[in-house]
Amino acid sequence: MKAIFKRFAKSESGATAIEYGLIAALIAVVIIGAVTALGDNISSTFQTIADKIGTGE
Repeated sequence: MKAIFKRFAKSESGATAIEYGLIAALIAVVIIGAVTALGDNISSTFQTIADKIGTGE
């Protein structure tokens, strides 16, 4: 039984999986933030174009 606990303590596969999960979550947060910011910017640009087309400028 003691050998099983020693082997479990030395195993790093669980820690590696958690690290990859954290990296994937961080990348997802960055992508969501970028898409949100870009979407607001594009929406504003299209609204400006629509306003200029509507007024005939």
